[in-house]
Amino acid sequence: MGEKPVVLVTGAGRGIGRGISISCAEAGFDIAGVDILYDPANKDYGLFEVQRKVEELNASFLPVRGDVSVLHDHKRILDDVLDIYGKIDVLVNNAGVAPEKRMDVLTTSVDSYDRVMSVNTRGVFFLTQRIAVQMIEHVKKDSLQKPKIIFISSISAEVSSPSRAEYCISKAALSQAAQIYADRLAEFAINVYELRPGLILTEMTAPVKEKYDKLITEGLVPQKRWGFPEDIGKAVVALAKGYLEYSTGLVLELSGGMNIRRL
Repeated sequence: MGEKPVVLVTGAGRGIGRGISISCAEAGFDIAGVDILYDPANKDYGLFEVQRKVEELNASFLPVRGDVSVLHDHKRILDDVLDIYGKIDVLVNNAGVAPEKRMDVLTTSVDSYDRVMSVNTRGVFFLTQRIAVQMIEHVKKDSLQKPKIIFISSISAEVSSPSRAEYCISKAALSQAAQIYADRLAEFAINVYELRPGLILTEMTAPVKEKYDKLITEGLVPQKRWGFPEDIGKAVVALAKGYLEYSTGLVLELSGGMNIRRL
């Protein structure tokens, strides 16, 4: 492959991950996209649809089958990317799931809790651990390299939703993981960031679109619109390009102003 910087995006087959992949391709990065949506025959949905879009932008795209919650997949994911590109300049921890069914916190099931935590927190933590070690080795060989790690969390890291407690808890834990990795990796010039999307229009939010359409109209979001995957993609590009270099550990909310405290 060429000399372009390489971004590894988990959950790249749809939604925010798709938007991040396309934005990074537009900005001059090559992409390794990881997802469970791996069907080479389907060019209209999943990783291979994203591959087609990215290659139309004159960037390369490596589709990688993988489930971040399956720890045995992690070594193969890393090996597959290194075999093709030889490096990972930016890791974007985007893969995540919502509860399959919203339940009151008083009735949340163990199975739902374990599923959400295994993908959103446990899997992300250990994939980051493995890739961070590889990044450190790369930096030691070439001190001019400045890899970056970006965690895609959510405003739910701080905003309570009693009907999906396990999701909020998973994102709060992910936020702390980002801080810990930022602290630990600073000595190696590996910056770590956390992006907190607000209401982003994706398949994940489709079941509650009508509810939030009304709330957005009523002023829940000061900018009075849904966010889109490309809104997150643009922020990832800014961080990946080093535009906020003196800011490891930064928490950046992308919520249309929901972070504003209002009366």
